[in-house]
Amino acid sequence: MSKGIRDKVAIIGMGCTKFGEHWDKGAEDLLVESYVEAIADAGIEKKDIQAVWYGSCNDEYSFGKSAIALSQTLKLPFIPVTRVENMCATGSEAIRGAAYSIAAGVHDVCLAIGVEKLKDTGFGGLGEVAANSGLKGKLILPSYSGPGGFALLATKYFAKYGLSAEKGKEVLAMVSAKSHANGCLNPKAHLRKHITVEMVMKAPMIAWPLGLFDCCGVSDGSAAAIVCRADLAKNFRDDPVLIKAMQIAASSGEELMYQGSWDGSYVMTGAHCAKKTYEEAGIKNPREEIDMMEVHDCFSITELVTYEDLQISARGKAPDDVKDGFYNLDGKIPCQPDGGLKCFGHPIGASGLRMMYEMYKQLQGKADKRQLKDPKIGLTHNMGGVPYQNVVSINILGL
Repeated sequence: MSKGIRDKVAIIGMGCTKFGEHWDKGAEDLLVESYVEAIADAGIEKKDIQAVWYGSCNDEYSFGKSAIALSQTLKLPFIPVTRVENMCATGSEAIRGAAYSIAAGVHDVCLAIGVEKLKDTGFGGLGEVAANSGLKGKLILPSYSGPGGFALLATKYFAKYGLSAEKGKEVLAMVSAKSHANGCLNPKAHLRKHITVEMVMKAPMIAWPLGLFDCCGVSDGSAAAIVCRADLAKNFRDDPVLIKAMQIAASSGEELMYQGSWDGSYVMTGAHCAKKTYEEAGIKNPREEIDMMEVHDCFSITELVTYEDLQISARGKAPDDVKDGFYNLDGKIPCQPDGGLKCFGHPIGASGLRMMYEMYKQLQGKADKRQLKDPKIGLTHNMGGVPYQNVVSINILGL
């Protein structure tokens, strides 16, 4: 019977660029920057890396297809390099591939790395959504937008749990303001300005009820991780971080095609993925056992419903936890201690690894002004797609 990869793989080095508008750098420059930091952090040389998993999503604009460009950029010595893509979970997919190879006993030391140059696309968002969904997507979703899809999630949530438009928007504004307060403390974040709840509520509307400050930005960036066998980790450093669980789930089609149990007020894939993740990690009560989180806050409503999908807040009770400061930096379970997508933007191939970078630094006690008090377990959550059809990746790291 399968037992997962709990405590079989360790992270011994990570690197992350500053996210932002890098008009003076190409994807190659960003990859080199995160890679150099990661191998220096691990105390290894290029020759120690046995295989690489590389994540990028928008190959038309970023770095092209295949893994050749990555191998040539890092001057890798004819080793296996695999390019992966899984929508917004691409960065998480890269480290999952590297970690699974280690856990399977195929390799001892691997590199996972991701990058995206979204600013070079010229789009204000992620580009033409329908074009990334194949021929069927072009036919049935010709005018679809990310903000529009998640706005529907917000209105359904408000209606189901009896939130007025004003009260609902106020809760979402508190989520965004919290993340910006954290991002101000992070020199690698793109957007480092305090915003108030009032500013969020008065911001220009994008797709009601989501205003400008309810949406994450568009950025360039890269992040990388060095993983190895857990029993070898202490040979490289005294404070390695262990992978406790790695799960990924994709929509079955039930949400979109059938009038089943899904009511549009949560993300069904996330709820299923969370259950499997906790089983693999041996977590019985996530509200008591998780110390911190980085979740996929592409929109403020996404973060709000994720609190519940992850079984941290009870269904319909996330607004109460937000108001109580439960997810603030000084709260019970800080969420987005680095500022999240809200302050970093979302260079797709890098975001999942960027989340893990924050958990890694926090667990080692190296998060500077954002440092939490003695965290032991951190969770990352990546979501690609829209509420009714998506892929969700959840990882748990610990000491």
